[in-house]
Amino acid sequence: MSQTIKSRRKRIYAGEFFGSFLINTILISGAIICVLPVLHILAVSFSENGPADANLVGLWPIGFNLRAYSEVARDSRMVMALVQSIRRILLGVPVNMLLTILCAYPLSHYKEEFPLRSVYSGIVIFTMLFSGGLIPYYILINRIGLMNTLWVLVLPGIPVFNIIIMMNFFRQIPTEIREAASIDGASHFTVLVKVVLPISGAVISTLTLFCFVAHWNAWFDALIFLNDIDKHPLQNYIRTLIFRMDGSPDLEEASRLAFIARRTMLFARIFVSIVPIIIIYPFLQKYFRKGIVIGAVKG
Repeated sequence: MSQTIKSRRKRIYAGEFFGSFLINTILISGAIICVLPVLHILAVSFSENGPADANLVGLWPIGFNLRAYSEVARDSRMVMALVQSIRRILLGVPVNMLLTILCAYPLSHYKEEFPLRSVYSGIVIFTMLFSGGLIPYYILINRIGLMNTLWVLVLPGIPVFNIIIMMNFFRQIPTEIREAASIDGASHFTVLVKVVLPISGAVISTLTLFCFVAHWNAWFDALIFLNDIDKHPLQNYIRTLIFRMDGSPDLEEASRLAFIARRTMLFARIFVSIVPIIIIYPFLQKYFRKGIVIGAVKG
């Protein structure tokens, strides 16, 4: 009997070891796959003209130099695009989070407290599954006067997915807490600001990161709704440079290409565009998993 128990334990331990090894291998492989392109971009941006143009640079720069980054710092067009992206972030993230909270909080109440909750929830989910198409959307934006303004990049950008996550998170909060505050005379706004939001740091941090990444990486809406090129954010400027890689450079760019390869400058700009995400993510990482897991649980 004891031998049988020992053999079973060995098989269990062997299975756990194999499972742990397989999971770690997959995770490490996924992490390497994600990091390799960034290392390649960084290596090319630090390389000399010849190896960069000949596509000889791998994960380590050839002929290390910082000329590409010095030119990027003097690029007035990129600075202007970077300012537009920062303006979009500073306005878009707070507005999106405010509207998400104000929409998710009433939808998190029970039907006895909010009888029309199912109706509004259905409308919100319907907009996530169906849309009127790009042309009606363009006509709507034009009719309400948002064309070629910063607001066109901010107001329509509220993902229903974020509302659902925050709504489900609010439903996990014990109703006794809100009821106790209501008995003490607190209004719904007071309960939201002083009771609900202080204990919702995980989901707020997670969705703030989502909004930041979405606004920072967005380019299609600016391409469609902004007629003035000077108002385009950073991603649109980089997209334009990528499409111009095979074309003839303008006078300003031609003067730079005499000393720095076009590919090197492009990769330097790309790396600069991902630096803010790399800097911000570690500060919100501890909230990321908790906010997603709790917010994804159906209340």
